[in-house]
Amino acid sequence: MKKVILLSLAIVLMACGGVKRTQEALNSGNYAQAINKSIKNLADNKTRKGNQAYVLLLEEGFRKYSDQEMREISFLQQDGNPANLEVIFKKYQNLKNIQNRIRPLLPLPVYKENRDARFDFRNYDQDILAVKEDLSEFLYQNATELLSNASNKFDYRKAYEDFRYLDEINPGYGDTKEMMEQAYRNGLDYVKVTVINDTQQIVPERLESELLNFNTYGLDDLWTAYHTNPLNEVEYDYEMQVAFRDILISPEQVNERQIIKERQVKDGKQFLLDEEGNVVKDSLGNKIEVDRMRTVRCNFYQFTQQKTAQVNGNVNFIDLRTKQSLNSYPLSSQFIFEHVYANYDGDKRALDNDLVAMLNLAAVPFPSDEQMVYDAGEDLKARLKNIIVRHKFN
Repeated sequence: MKKVILLSLAIVLMACGGVKRTQEALNSGNYAQAINKSIKNLADNKTRKGNQAYVLLLEEGFRKYSDQEMREISFLQQDGNPANLEVIFKKYQNLKNIQNRIRPLLPLPVYKENRDARFDFRNYDQDILAVKEDLSEFLYQNATELLSNASNKFDYRKAYEDFRYLDEINPGYGDTKEMMEQAYRNGLDYVKVTVINDTQQIVPERLESELLNFNTYGLDDLWTAYHTNPLNEVEYDYEMQVAFRDILISPEQVNERQIIKERQVKDGKQFLLDEEGNVVKDSLGNKIEVDRMRTVRCNFYQFTQQKTAQVNGNVNFIDLRTKQSLNSYPLSSQFIFEHVYANYDGDKRALDNDLVAMLNLAAVPFPSDEQMVYDAGEDLKARLKNIIVRHKFN
């Protein structure tokens, strides 16, 4: 019973704390926060008497929020600056959205006053449509002018963002899609990618192909286009050179290690003898038998096949307009081939289980030099992606 009382008290205190914070938000003019908190609590159980405070807070918060937003909209409209259209549009949308969130909760009873909470809902559809049309025209004209007078890629990108927002709020407006695509093409940084091999080794074709397959890198860079097969009609801004400087491959090595193991093992039964060499008997006169132990020995031979490949290089970024190097990043990776197998001479019972398991393995062919370089390239791809993500052209 005591635990139930304490739990109930904790719930009451938590509820009171939530109401208090909501009231504080309302008193400080943060009407949207007060509305959100009230809706969240009422959505769980709108008829619970403990939630009556939220009904009244929602009623008051909605009234004050609506009045405040309408006053600000009226002021912005009187100002007459078309740059205010986006703010007005969003305010109307917010007013409509809050009404749509409250509607599913209705009716909300106020028990002490024997009435339902009152909300002065308005239809903002015509206001939203009218402002959207004015805003669309403003965005289109502004973006079109910016696109026509663009002198650098940042201008094109700003025009693109305006067209993109216009297409978001008013899909299909005029030739927005075509203009947005034009702005996007002109705002892109075009980078041609080349591979340079300064080593005495052949870089495997499939490694080069995978390194240059940018679709596998999952890059999220809106304004950079990497071309591994440069196009004649594209004027490239930058070049990314993936240069291999050294490919070092070690000789094939087999290292041997001998381990001598000894162990006591069971080897049949024998009678237990006392210190004088007599057979020991139990209380019934029966001779006592014990395990006969003997020491066994085994020579264990462990062989380790090993071969390594080290690929070293760097990634250079070059500004093709100034012919200057922007940055250079080291690119290096190592792959180690290692295979362990074993055999033995002697009594296998002397070996631990982990050593016995190696006896089932045999020597395997060493990978070719080309395969070693390719395997080292698996790590190179991850390192190259990291470089591309880190490097920023602007």
